[in-house]
Amino acid sequence: MTRDRLPSLTGLRFWAAFAVVMYHLSRQAGTVPWLSETVWYGRSGVTFFFVLSGFVLAWTYDGAAVPAKVFLWRRFARIWPLLVVSTVLSVGVWVAVGKDVSVRAVAVSLALVHAWSPDPVIFTGGNPAGWSLSDEAWFYLIFPLLLAVLAGRSRRVWAMTAVAVSLGAAAVWLASPLMGSATVRIWALDYFPPTRTLQFVLGVVAGLAVKRGWRPPVSLPVAVALVVGWHLALIPWSAAVPDSLWYSPYSASQLLSAPIFAALVCAAAHADIRGRNTGLGSTWMIRLGHWSFAWYLVHEIVIRVALHLGGGRPDPGAETYSFWVLVLVVSLALSAALYHLVEHPVERLLRRLGPGRTTATRTERAVALR
Repeated sequence: MTRDRLPSLTGLRFWAAFAVVMYHLSRQAGTVPWLSETVWYGRSGVTFFFVLSGFVLAWTYDGAAVPAKVFLWRRFARIWPLLVVSTVLSVGVWVAVGKDVSVRAVAVSLALVHAWSPDPVIFTGGNPAGWSLSDEAWFYLIFPLLLAVLAGRSRRVWAMTAVAVSLGAAAVWLASPLMGSATVRIWALDYFPPTRTLQFVLGVVAGLAVKRGWRPPVSLPVAVALVVGWHLALIPWSAAVPDSLWYSPYSASQLLSAPIFAALVCAAAHADIRGRNTGLGSTWMIRLGHWSFAWYLVHEIVIRVALHLGGGRPDPGAETYSFWVLVLVVSLALSAALYHLVEHPVERLLRRLGPGRTTATRTERAVALR
């Protein structure tokens, strides 16, 4: 095991995507007892991805002296091809089911700036799951500056930064009643790139700290227990407060969970550094982790198709279980095909054609970050 290979983070990517898939199935295609309650706020998996993004980029590029244009081209090659393909699939399904499609929204989506608009037609245009890539594009744009400011600082500065961004996220959530309409509030809390930047910065300082030898205070099993415990605690909260209210767990589950996810990422990375077998770095977990980006982008499209062909939401019971299994199998198979036929080969081609003309670092290949 070398210090620049973190296979457990690839395995964790699958579980984060799984949480998002379960979230959409539960809310769009009928509930499964116990499981749906646990994943009712599985959209927090996106928060995990934002923290992970900052962690891995800091780990990979700290001290690498990679020019900003090379870095940005690598990131473009990583996310844009699959965004285009998934958007084409999504728009095709919208048209097939008779829903109007905003050409402007699709264009803004492909330009990766749609999350900056408070208009739901815009920030969910094209492929609704693609909103998070608009935030990622912003993170990539500011990352060279963040790295220049934070790399080489003391652990005290990194700790203070981590505390500041965590408290900042809580402050944004507490201030949300002042944000006009419910639509604007949801956009500002859940989609707006500067709000989500707090999670990315937390990941950056965590990556810098662990790379420089900092040992996380909790082990991987404890970190996993914290994540599971957090989502279980949301169940009674959800029962008491409707999602439409600002103090519901809907936005809180995404804004307040970043420190817990940072602990999970740090613990998994540290276990890899120490050469421990986490169960997350097996051949199949790595494979599933590689497919997770495509799975995240296409699973909701498959749900839409299945709902349309089935004439709406399945009946409770066996029909719901069958629907879930069908969607999981089909969407994961489609994701595997997209990874091997589009995502991976096109990324390699674009890297060869772009500035730097270098292959991915070992960490980038191992983690295959969104």
